[in-house]
Amino acid sequence: MTIKKSATILAMNNSSFGKGILFTILAYVMWGVIPLYWKLLIAIDPLHVLAFRIICSFLFVSLLLIIQKNFAWLLVFKERKKCGFLILASIAVTFNWGLFIWAVNTGHAIEASLGFYINPLVSIVFGLIFFHEKLKPLQCVSFGMAALGVMILTVMSGSFPWISVALAVSFGLYGLCKKKITLSALESLGSETLAALPIGLFLLLFHFGSNASGMLSMTSGLQELSYFAELPIHTLMILALCGIVTAIPLYLFTRGAKILPLSSVGFLQLFSPTLQFIMGYFVFAEYFPLRYFIALAFIWVSVIIYLISLKSVSKREDKIAK
Repeated sequence: MTIKKSATILAMNNSSFGKGILFTILAYVMWGVIPLYWKLLIAIDPLHVLAFRIICSFLFVSLLLIIQKNFAWLLVFKERKKCGFLILASIAVTFNWGLFIWAVNTGHAIEASLGFYINPLVSIVFGLIFFHEKLKPLQCVSFGMAALGVMILTVMSGSFPWISVALAVSFGLYGLCKKKITLSALESLGSETLAALPIGLFLLLFHFGSNASGMLSMTSGLQELSYFAELPIHTLMILALCGIVTAIPLYLFTRGAKILPLSSVGFLQLFSPTLQFIMGYFVFAEYFPLRYFIALAFIWVSVIIYLISLKSVSKREDKIAK
């Protein structure tokens, strides 16, 4: 291979790596500041916001796929096994979306950010259980530190940090199901939102409440949507952008993740929950007690150790490849 050809290949690799970094950072920054978007919709019931996010995402993504004459995302429903994983993935991501929107709009953005710090450790556990992956020594230490942080948070607050853990587990379950489905980002989102569409429509058409005897009851929810007529037009326009706000960062992340090594993606992942934490503390002025600081310190250390373990694995694989 000539020196000129080698230089050309190196320049192309550097260019691709730079694009991968740019795409991934943009995705994580968008996910990091998305609490600001949900705060603009605080006048709307979180369940209704979730319903519109599902419906608008489906309409936007399906339109893009139809324009591309791509119908592979519909064929997955013909395969029973993949269809099962797809439905489970749609339920997991719907729950994750709904809980995150509710957490942000009820003053729990910091707790939500803790959940996304814990998420990589949940993925490790799922890898051990479902794929029989071996845990490296550093990853054992990392998992122990994160578990200790959650334990300290539980003991000091007197209650289990269910918001953080539920967000981490639901997104981990979503990622687990996605490994079983071989579709591109847009195809996957189109299939998932189509599977979740009945949930979105159900949330708009029905309303949960308590009857006179205090029992949970379900009634028609159409009259509950009457408050939409009193909302300012700009709020309704912001709500209509749910689909675009959901699809764009996912597309950017997928582009970046295909170019970058796993260790780089893992490091850049810190952008998202860190920005969410900044939003919660400095912008939304949420309460940040000592127990959160201690738990966050343990979780930060655990994530750093985890990233170091990924780097060591990456170096070992490079040596084997050479």
